[in-house]
Amino acid sequence: MPAMITDIHAHYFPQAYNETLLRIGGRSLPEAARAITARAIRHDDPSQIPTRLEQMDDAGVGMQVLSPAASPPYAEKEPDAVAAARLINDAYAEIARKYPGRFNAVVSLPLPHIDASLREMERGLDQLGMLGVSMTCSCVDRSTAEAEFEPLYAEMNRRRTVLNYHPIQNGICSPFINDYKFTVAVGASLEDTAIVLHLIARRIPERYPNITYVIPHLGGMIPMQLQRLDNQVPSRLPDLPERPSETARRFFYDIVGHGSHAALLCAWKAFGADHLVAGSDYPVLMAFETYRQTFHYVAECGLPAGDVDKILNHNSQIVLRLPH
Repeated sequence: MPAMITDIHAHYFPQAYNETLLRIGGRSLPEAARAITARAIRHDDPSQIPTRLEQMDDAGVGMQVLSPAASPPYAEKEPDAVAAARLINDAYAEIARKYPGRFNAVVSLPLPHIDASLREMERGLDQLGMLGVSMTCSCVDRSTAEAEFEPLYAEMNRRRTVLNYHPIQNGICSPFINDYKFTVAVGASLEDTAIVLHLIARRIPERYPNITYVIPHLGGMIPMQLQRLDNQVPSRLPDLPERPSETARRFFYDIVGHGSHAALLCAWKAFGADHLVAGSDYPVLMAFETYRQTFHYVAECGLPAGDVDKILNHNSQIVLRLPH
């Protein structure tokens, strides 16, 4: 049987969930995500899954790991957040039950409500059989590396679970980005960059070493910054346990790069093939390229064949503790 890709970064948006987020309103749905949802974001429904499976087969993808992208179930009122989180997690669990081996998910949490999030994490991992936890890079304009979120890290550390991050599309709260309409095109990569920097500065991986951290979109700017971080950060953060580059290389990074050979080669050089995992951001890039091309651009970049094989066919499975 040929090797199959496990897509660690894919999205699915049930209409009932989108409508719930729009009803909750307020800060639960970032402006950029609201705009996407209001467009025909798909309102995915079960009738579309056979077409998705055909696209997966064409791309050589065995499984998609689902999450709600920049539309997490966050809400000011705890009951709203819990209802939204349960809705999306139950929807993903139902898809996984109906198509065993083809779909699974990471648990979405009803943030910023920590106790409720701990309960939903337990439900998602223990009852629904999900493969890890999903958090956005920030919540209500607070980095999710901040102290108030540490009970979540402590529980994930105890469970030795996978943690998938995703931008929330707030343009790192910067008018220098958002006022110029780069919230998604550039701001998302800056969010990926920022969460790595925040994890390093807050010494999260040192204190919670049993979590497997997965950063999206090749880590944003991080691959280009390792040497500069090593040169300039220690004087500002003298208590770090190791060089920033060493901590950054403990994380895993998905290969969503809009087909950029330069970006992939930079990340491969910075992190090594063993720390790059197959992800697509499905269906986002399909506006620009086929689902198959989202993965197979890796084979066009001049990497050693063995590294291509690791990146596409093995590393996601290793991270998720799946057969490969």
